Amino acid sequence: MDRARWQQTLTLLPICLALAFSLTAMGSSHWCEGIRRMTKPLCQDLLGGLNCIHFSQASSSTGRRHDDSQAVQYIWETGDDKFIQRRFHAGLWQSCEENLNSTGERCRCFLGIVPTEGQGVLWLSIGAEVLDIFLILTGVVLLGFSMSCYGSGCSWRNVDASVAILMVLAGLLGMVAHMMYTTSFQITVNLGPEDWRPQTWDYGWSYCLAWGSFALCMAVSVATMSRYTTAQAEMPRAQKGGPYPQHNTPQPGASQKVWQTGAAPHPMGKVFTNVPAHQPPGTGGKVSMC
Repeated sequence: MDRARWQQTLTLLPICLALAFSLTAMGSSHWCEGIRRMTKPLCQDLLGGLNCIHFSQASSSTGRRHDDSQAVQYIWETGDDKFIQRRFHAGLWQSCEENLNSTGERCRCFLGIVPTEGQGVLWLSIGAEVLDIFLILTGVVLLGFSMSCYGSGCSWRNVDASVAILMVLAGLLGMVAHMMYTTSFQITVNLGPEDWRPQTWDYGWSYCLAWGSFALCMAVSVATMSRYTTAQAEMPRAQKGGPYPQHNTPQPGASQKVWQTGAAPHPMGKVFTNVPAHQPPGTGGKVSMC
């Protein structure tokens, strides 16, 4: 395996890693994580539970409780005791939160939670993420195809230039998609339904994976473009047959013309001797020194 093919193999690995990061981030729901503060529900049974409000009804003079809805209910929890904190996480497709009295999570569509003002931004974010994945996948296919037909005369320089362009476009689209999702999530936090608004939130591991894919795309683009420009700069030297450019040497025909005109270069210095073509015997020649 020569040097060019080895470099393409090393380029293919981070591109595949960036594709895996983008697919995992887009399919997960941990872009943002936080805590929601909600009011405890009333306990439905006599024993009650830990995550509900205990209450007692007023009794009549006979000591029996009234079963009608007009009975007065005494709630003993006050202040922060009336609230419970529930963890949640949201992504491009859904928002999930933990159940109170059972294991597991309850999920709902995130697009249905986002207000009208932020739905367009969320759709643009999803579209940019899809285009980002498509461009990365195209780069993987193109680079893999060039490696498979390397011995058939494929121009790996043109492949490097194409991969560099695809990766920089994928990175820019990914950056725009992440920023749009952040905007739509902040709109939902401020204008979303009251029963969903979080008390505190932060970015999750899916958001970090998405930005990791962006960093890998930009790094691959810079590396491949640098390799392409270096190869383009070395092409003239390779065509001349050596790493150094050849100097212009006088041709034999030119030297003959010089001797015919009567001027000959001296190898040791700037001395020129004028020798006439038909010199009579006994006459000396002219020597001029610069």
